[in-house]
Amino acid sequence: MADKRDYYEVLGINKKSSDADIKRAFRSQARRYHPDKNPDDDDSERVFKEVQEAYAVLSNEEQRQQYDMFGHDRPGGSPFGPSGFEGVNISLDDLFGGGFESVFSQMFGGGHGRRRRTRRGSDVLVRQQVTLKQVYDQEEIDLNLVLTESCEQCGGSGAATPEDVVTCESCAGQGRITQQARVGPFVQQVINDCRRCSGLGSTIDNPCKSCNGEGREQNDRIVRLSIPIGAESGTRLRLRGRGEPALRGGISGDLFVELQVESHEWFERDGPDLLMALPLGYPELMLGATVSLPHFDGKPLEINIPAGSRPGDTISVKNRGMQKRRGRGRGSVTVLLKMYTPTKVSKSMQATLKSMQNEFGLSNDDVEDAVRKEANERRR
Repeated sequence: MADKRDYYEVLGINKKSSDADIKRAFRSQARRYHPDKNPDDDDSERVFKEVQEAYAVLSNEEQRQQYDMFGHDRPGGSPFGPSGFEGVNISLDDLFGGGFESVFSQMFGGGHGRRRRTRRGSDVLVRQQVTLKQVYDQEEIDLNLVLTESCEQCGGSGAATPEDVVTCESCAGQGRITQQARVGPFVQQVINDCRRCSGLGSTIDNPCKSCNGEGREQNDRIVRLSIPIGAESGTRLRLRGRGEPALRGGISGDLFVELQVESHEWFERDGPDLLMALPLGYPELMLGATVSLPHFDGKPLEINIPAGSRPGDTISVKNRGMQKRRGRGRGSVTVLLKMYTPTKVSKSMQATLKSMQNEFGLSNDDVEDAVRKEANERRR
């Protein structure tokens, strides 16, 4: 017992902690170290059992009093017998829903029967490709999906008629079976799903022929939704109750639609702003020009390039970007100017360029000064 950690230390509390403090600490620690959240971590499984053991003792008034008096060296040894505490089957759903309480309250005897949990169907995730223009317009889109829904013939019961749904005799409709097992000097009560009804609390004498007793069927559906403001790749839209229905009654899960925004021909996103590169020839940069491109709003996107522009300069076109999530207005279109260089130059063009080299070129003697000037301007 000397190497066992103090139960209060395990839960991160002290001896003055109330029952509510103990319960709250157990929930937090159990969620953190639950094996389902740490599937490949043996150490987390060990700590999870340690947390359960600490809660099993400290949540029981009599066991807590003995532990406060004697610690781990209590008379009669461990309450869990010579094999020690092996943990109980607590799901993450138990931790969020509170179902763990009756397991531990009955571990040392007493307590009330556990209520059958309301079943919930699985959530469904689908991914939908959308264009940047559809996001810009906040367009309504239709999704053609095959969804699992409650059987229309039996209303989700799985039975041919309501009279064919019979209360399970093994569990008396509770969906759980309580079994007793002696652990050392104590009688431990363990609650498991009823095998006969699979935890549903009822059986079916005459299954529905349309769904073969499942209570669910697949249907082709058209789901319409609106793309929200500022949607990006990974944005998820939630449609409550449109996921899979629970088996033979219960709460349906949710349908999640994850948007994947397709790449545009020339725009990139930066929040509400649109970014693009604009290659220009040397004459356009030196003399100035106006470039017109098609845009999402149906009006030409006119970009005015000032005379004397240089590659790397940016031009901002206000209020032509995506709609802002908060507040009014739209972002900007930011244009990065780049120098267009032909991949092939004809002999006549080479001759022309050579004739212009003295006037527009940069001699070797002037390179160092030009490099220094460029660096100073960049650091401003």
